[in-house]
Amino acid sequence: MGAVEGKVAFVTGAARGQGRSHAVRLAREGADIVAVDICAPIASISYPPSTPGDLAETARLVAAEGRRILARQVDVRDFDAMERVVRDGIGELGRLDIVIANAGIATSDSLLTCDPAVWREVIDIDLTGAFNTVLAGVRPMVDQGEGGSVVLISSMLGLRATAGVPAYTAAKHGLVGLMRSAAHELAPHRIRVNSVHPGNVRTAMIENEGMFRLFRPDLPAPTLADAAPGFASMNLLPDPWLEVTDITEAVLWLVAESGRYVTGVTLPVDLGATVK
Repeated sequence: MGAVEGKVAFVTGAARGQGRSHAVRLAREGADIVAVDICAPIASISYPPSTPGDLAETARLVAAEGRRILARQVDVRDFDAMERVVRDGIGELGRLDIVIANAGIATSDSLLTCDPAVWREVIDIDLTGAFNTVLAGVRPMVDQGEGGSVVLISSMLGLRATAGVPAYTAAKHGLVGLMRSAAHELAPHRIRVNSVHPGNVRTAMIENEGMFRLFRPDLPAPTLADAAPGFASMNLLPDPWLEVTDITEAVLWLVAESGRYVTGVTLPVDLGATVK
């Protein structure tokens, strides 16, 4: 029997990267999945966006685990659409037990040169999008009356700061406040709320030339290998980055019976970067 057998999980940003990893692993552990992703261009990011094909592949991988999935292109900034997909998911899959607010974008810019439009887009997706996810998910969980678990995927930059990422840092810090407030409010309903704080995870968010240039501005076209020592310099442990499965293991521990008494916690999975 899987760790979340018979549960239903709502996962945002599920088309690829961490979101896909969370969806597929929860399916392997017995959960059915409601998966959403924007699968469209986003003006402020410099790396390729997810695609409808990516989301279709997530759906295929979940189905290959023998679980049901409702996968839909939804923008987390659109609360009405988020509420609809949750309602449709419960109608098709029968219930909702787990919410994973994973969708997010990253930009890098000086505070002095940051375009206000970029600031708004990052805050709207990374913070307001997570609020929309939590609200759309927990209302029916409260009505269901059987408890549940919510995980917000923040960042090591939700617990510390560095120059060059003002909007991302503000949004990820904001998730901690949202998590703690929600943990207090939802505890009487036996709904646990926690945040996970990854370090640099090897996804499209860090595997792009713009990110490589932050570490190697001296090179005309730096590669991942060129940037690896810079990534490693951020960590206590001598590794440059984590894999998506490292974050998924923490998420699974929190949402399963293993985390039944854990709420209001900020959990770094970051190679020691937060405390360096």
